Amino acid sequence: MIGAVPGAAAADGPRPGSGSAARRTTLRRGSAGRAGLLAPHLDGLVTEAERFLGPSPTHPWYAGAVLLAGRGGTVALHRAIGSAVRYAAYDEKTDTGVELPPERQVPMTEETVFDLASVSKLFTSILAVQQIERGALELEAKVTAYLPEFGGGGKQDVTVRQLLTHTSGFRSWIPLYREPTREGKLRLLWAETPANPPGTAYLYSDLNLISLQLILEEITGLGLDTLLHDEITAPLGMHRTRFNPPLSWRPEIAATEDARPPWSGLDRGMVRGEVHDENAYSLGGVAGHAGVFSRAWDLAILARTLLNGGAYGRARILSPASVELMFTDFNTAFPGDEHGLGFELYQHWYMGAMATPRTAGHTGFTGTSLVLDPTTDAFLIVLGNSVHPVRSWRSGSAPRVAVADRLARAVPVRPARGRAAWFAGMASGTTATLTLPEVPGAARLACSLWWDTEPGPDVVTLEASRDGAASWEPVPFVTVRPGEEPEPHPTGAVSGWSGRVWHGLTAEVPEPGALPVRLRWRYTTDKRYVGRGVYVDGLRLLDGDGRPVFDEARPADGSRVESVGWTRSAD
Repeated sequence: MIGAVPGAAAADGPRPGSGSAARRTTLRRGSAGRAGLLAPHLDGLVTEAERFLGPSPTHPWYAGAVLLAGRGGTVALHRAIGSAVRYAAYDEKTDTGVELPPERQVPMTEETVFDLASVSKLFTSILAVQQIERGALELEAKVTAYLPEFGGGGKQDVTVRQLLTHTSGFRSWIPLYREPTREGKLRLLWAETPANPPGTAYLYSDLNLISLQLILEEITGLGLDTLLHDEITAPLGMHRTRFNPPLSWRPEIAATEDARPPWSGLDRGMVRGEVHDENAYSLGGVAGHAGVFSRAWDLAILARTLLNGGAYGRARILSPASVELMFTDFNTAFPGDEHGLGFELYQHWYMGAMATPRTAGHTGFTGTSLVLDPTTDAFLIVLGNSVHPVRSWRSGSAPRVAVADRLARAVPVRPARGRAAWFAGMASGTTATLTLPEVPGAARLACSLWWDTEPGPDVVTLEASRDGAASWEPVPFVTVRPGEEPEPHPTGAVSGWSGRVWHGLTAEVPEPGALPVRLRWRYTTDKRYVGRGVYVDGLRLLDGDGRPVFDEARPADGSRVESVGWTRSAD
């Protein structure tokens, strides 16, 4: 049953499917303009992705990828790059891939099917939330209520919610594949001792979703593969999504790894058409944590379904309230590890500038990822074969971040007034300043401010100088979001998420020193990730009676603003 959940915190922003309880938008191909996206920045997404087909920094990050980006009901970009199959093997002595002859290499296409790896966890999570909605599974129930054997090793207090949010205490994984029988694998799981007491720490673990699979199979009497088909893929028309794809699909499937010891736990050679994950493979290809194969278009249908609030066309797989559980942070006790039921939230490390407190997604070890942003109704799918030919070539999530940044930039931010606002850009590791002229008689600054930055490291600060710009000091200010109470910022700085709306801003101008006062905005970013950036509009300086003594809308005044790293932008 769906209700209020202790410890969960819903963030600002539109709810999935909000505004229409019966929202059933379906997908169509269309232009960037039709999707409400800026074409040059959307095109730049492909350019960014193609960079990682080359050394990144030593080896390619992936042999190829399929990219899909959209907003609303429009898929504005669906592009394949590189190769689905490029290598016959990996040569560990030279750390090189043994390339197939050109005529045997397989180019990537829009229809290429991928081993999703841990993106599979989202399907298991959706199936669990369906059972919660139907009353067959209780979110706060102990796992032992469904699997009595689970309580061994001190796990008797672990709850279903803790499995879904990776707070059960399980370590990341154990080599279940070393046990030849299913019974032996289950004995390992039952005996596993938590690395942390349940509920005291976040630790991402495959074992959580394997356990959840066992619960689902116990309460439904059906295998996870059957549940996936009957409850998700068949109703939504996701015809290229399943466990254990048949041999007839093999020509369409991207290869993964030349799996051999010591880097792999199993000796299988070049894997294609079978699940890459060793534990999932040993479980017959059907596992709660890995094993689902899919293509970009099918994942876009899933994305659209969730952004619709659980419906797609005539099909409904979840209620809006159930979808909300997936976009609600249950891990408020563990800042930086925000998590809904199954979905990760607000993770700049792969969501890039698409990350907001309500942005949901997941990644897969094979090079896959899915990101949904309810605040802009945008979705991004990146499916790459980044373990081809070997897992050690790929590290980090740079391509995911780069393309997410481009899609975030493609969503326009319209000026608060007039045709253009000042934009500080989206560069990392930089400082940008926007300096107003000296204006005698200025008592108060008034403007509009919009910000979305990486929380903490990336900060925009209002500063004043009273000594001819030799030194600067922060200036406290107050912002007002439409329909809300004023919010003071005594440090003169803001960082993080502001709700994707313009805020009115006022600040008292400090008393002059030896020289007249100058004000400036300073935006600094670290070298890791960025948000959508900072915009300032409608800069005015007012005298003590509230009359403007400087207004950037007046050409003579606007020409006196000094910008370093800031540009005038209509979007």
